[in-house]
Amino acid sequence: MKAGKNLVIVGDRVLIDPDEGIDKRSSGLYLPPTVKEREKVLSGYVVKTGPGYPVPDPTVSDEPWAAAGKKVKYVPLQATTGDYALFLKEAAVEIEFEEKRYLIVPHSAILALVRIDLTDMEHEGEADA
Repeated sequence: MKAGKNLVIVGDRVLIDPDEGIDKRSSGLYLPPTVKEREKVLSGYVVKTGPGYPVPDPTVSDEPWAAAGKKVKYVPLQATTGDYALFLKEAAVEIEFEEKRYLIVPHSAILALVRIDLTDMEHEGEADA
């Protein structure tokens, strides 16, 4: 994304850069023709995530005039930037930001994530040496 503008994703939503009609994904994930025909499932890379699920502040008093407490806390999302996500198409909302197409998906609509674990790759390199 270009400097100057910042797209803020709120709550439990995830910004995804969708794959465009590829049978076998670069992540090694393969979608069978039955899924593709019905187009119920889409996939793409996670570009940005919201802060997560808000957690109520247990210190809130019954006095609305009292000073506000701490900042809102969030339970973080499982999806992180760079993950490859498989998600339900019907839950996705298409947007265009700076002439690029993205999908905003609620975290609950994500079916699976493919994540490259760099620590495993480092250990494989040590084993080869």
